[in-house]
Amino acid sequence: MGSQAGTSGASGAIEIVGERNAPALDSIAWYGGNSGVKFDLDKGADSSKWEEKQYAHVKAGTRKVSGKSANEWGLYDMLGNVWEWCADSMRDYEAASVVDPVGASIGSRAIRGGSWSNNARFVRCACRSQYSPQNGYINLGFRLVRVQDQP
Repeated sequence: MGSQAGTSGASGAIEIVGERNAPALDSIAWYGGNSGVKFDLDKGADSSKWEEKQYAHVKAGTRKVSGKSANEWGLYDMLGNVWEWCADSMRDYEAASVVDPVGASIGSRAIRGGSWSNNARFVRCACRSQYSPQNGYINLGFRLVRVQDQP
């Protein structure tokens, strides 16, 4: 297995204590168990009835970038916060190894990584779903990466 962000690619399972309770996610991702902690924006979703949360909260939503730890490449919020729109559509995985595969360019788009409103089991890069690009939703977005100028 190839290296991912300087790791061996075998980080192990994250223990899920409750539907929205996985303490190992707390330092790396905003998800349904912690996205309402100190949430102070006027607009947010009612999270008062969400069950098995890591922390008690009544309103939750997206958060500013870098509120959690960066990954080994220095990228923030690669899990949780918002489902990430992907460039290609959903497709079946092939048995053989493929570098940078691309699905159809029309129709529904793949989304990955879970969001601030999701159960803990969805907050992982291998979790994917699909959504129509003509529609928006409060927990969908994309990730921007900016390379700093070298001195």
